[in-house]
Amino acid sequence: MDKLKVIIVGFGHVGRGVLDALQESPDMEVVGIVEVPHIAKRIKEEIGNITIVDNNDITRLGKIDIAILAINSRKVPEIAPIYLEQGINTVDAYDIHGESLIKLREDLDHIAKTHGAVSVISAGWDPGSDSIIRAVLEINAPRGITYVNYGPGMSMGHTVAVKAIEGVDDAISLTIPKGVGMHLRLVYVKLKEGYEMEEVTNKIKNDPYFVHDELHVFKSDNVEDLVDMGHSVNIERKGVSGKTHNQRMQYTLSVNNPAATGQIMVSAARASLKQKPGCYSILEIPIIDFLYGNKKDLLLRLI
Repeated sequence: MDKLKVIIVGFGHVGRGVLDALQESPDMEVVGIVEVPHIAKRIKEEIGNITIVDNNDITRLGKIDIAILAINSRKVPEIAPIYLEQGINTVDAYDIHGESLIKLREDLDHIAKTHGAVSVISAGWDPGSDSIIRAVLEINAPRGITYVNYGPGMSMGHTVAVKAIEGVDDAISLTIPKGVGMHLRLVYVKLKEGYEMEEVTNKIKNDPYFVHDELHVFKSDNVEDLVDMGHSVNIERKGVSGKTHNQRMQYTLSVNNPAATGQIMVSAARASLKQKPGCYSILEIPIIDFLYGNKKDLLLRLI
């Protein structure tokens, strides 16, 4: 069987996680990386003989089945259509929960169907694999409450959001669980010269990533010393099965954040080739489609 030809769009922490996962996937091969020139120059030694291009030059890469978008979530609505309009499937890890996610699905669904492509959105670990877990817990107890407790750990989405704020030279956002689904955000910021801490703090507080949680912002002269890619989640549900109350269940995950995100995106890339044109959240795809291997063997092993 011919290997699926995949490109990685963006080569930050998640892009590196995607590359590692692709290199360990027997049914896929990396045919290129899409990056801006100044980053491309810096990563050439790291990636060996993989071709690097920018968005305007992807024809150099030949046939492409799937583009994995390892980019800032806020760039997904702009970048995904570039590939879908060329009939190339896309996978992203869009991590902004709520109505904006639903709008993205609707917008990309129209584009994908028009051009005979498939888009899989929000295919990280949350939203992503954790979304599947939340659904499984509700299957067990349809009535009840699910509490999702993130951390302690570095949130990549929140960190990227802070770094994009004017006046920020470097930053890290840590998520601390308070229990029953409530969280504390600890943000450490290295300021650019000429900016005041109060001004930058107010911008962070008003960013959609941060408006729903308790937030504390600290000034730091060396953010790099605070970076740890580990993150975790604990998902708890207490509910009712049939007429039986006090049904309690729990799921715990502790991972290297970029590695987990990259692996799930690669699994979603595999699943995308098995779907009809359109845009899908990770919940709308049969779980077996994410897995490599013979269907009969998977059923025998997993059922």
